[in-house]
Amino acid sequence: RLQEGMDTLQCYAWLFRSQILASGIIPQVALMMGPCLGGQAYHPVMQDFVFQNRKTGFMAIAGPAFVKTQTGVEISLEELCGIKAQAYKTGNTHVVTEDDKDCLDKAKELLSFFPSNNKEKPPRITCADDPERLIPEFDHLIPEKASKPFNMMKVILPLVDNGHFFEIHKNFAPNVIVGYARFSGRPVGIVASQPMAKAGALDCDASDKVARFVRTCDLFNIPLVNLHDTPGFWIGPQEEWRGILRHGAKMLYAYIDATVPKISVILRKSYAGAYLAMCCKDTGGDFMFAWPQAKVTIVGADTAASVIFAKEIKSSPNPKETQMARIQEYSDLYENPYKGAERNYIDDVIMPRDTRKYINRCLDILENKSEARPWRKYSNINL
Repeated sequence: RLQEGMDTLQCYAWLFRSQILASGIIPQVALMMGPCLGGQAYHPVMQDFVFQNRKTGFMAIAGPAFVKTQTGVEISLEELCGIKAQAYKTGNTHVVTEDDKDCLDKAKELLSFFPSNNKEKPPRITCADDPERLIPEFDHLIPEKASKPFNMMKVILPLVDNGHFFEIHKNFAPNVIVGYARFSGRPVGIVASQPMAKAGALDCDASDKVARFVRTCDLFNIPLVNLHDTPGFWIGPQEEWRGILRHGAKMLYAYIDATVPKISVILRKSYAGAYLAMCCKDTGGDFMFAWPQAKVTIVGADTAASVIFAKEIKSSPNPKETQMARIQEYSDLYENPYKGAERNYIDDVIMPRDTRKYINRCLDILENKSEARPWRKYSNINL
């Protein structure tokens, strides 16, 4: 309370220290059922997950009264720090809930994927969903036109046990999906491109979202399954000035630092730096597979050909025809998964219907995975 002066600050400090020293040792979940304003609002955002009630949950470093006194700005509590602010814009809120009961139920559901502490494996449950189950609809799921989007949830839900997927950060950076599911009863973390939003390209917010999620999974021994369909990182002044290089690097750090099992599947596009940042074999993946229609290379064939063969195209009697021929030539040579498989960057090109079977077999192989690393306090991640 304000009446307690310096004692108030010390109380914050005592709790901050306790929280931070316990971080990564036990799961920490904050349930925002009512207002949390002032310095104490740092407590929930420092925990692993924040749940926020749609109508009654509010979280801000200063409430409307303080904002008006200090800055002269008049703003409502809901606009300042309701779900539209914290779940959609800032990403501080991981899960939006309808009321107190829904909040408690969803917190229990999330914690069912987690061990009690970082020295335990996540709890595996008995599951009747066949780990070798084929998914024939996957063979015809991807649109023939590479620029046509599809909903990645149509892959995730049939792929996981009983179609049960607990999504995190649903409203923040929707161009990438993260959340928890099970394979043959094992909890896993899923990171998947979402072509329905920004074509699945990675930006600053998506990079932060993935890096935080990957590190959380790694801290609590939860394996990672990564599904690629991304044309790359967003380029241009807006993202560059926001620091896309720094934010994108967080994904590289997170995946390479993580020692849990990591399995990646390229469904369609995996280009440029996004191929690396979404966990390829040399940025941490234990196994990497691709569907036959996957396109994996540094840039798309049309861009590559227009650069490599620019002089030839310009001097050609028929520039358009030459350009199309060179684009096709580059695509045939490089824009496919078989070139990567030849060089062992991709372990196998698989039929889409077999994806669940391959993931479960890999998780069996990696059940007791361990890695030896040189001693250090921690990596100097680009925060």
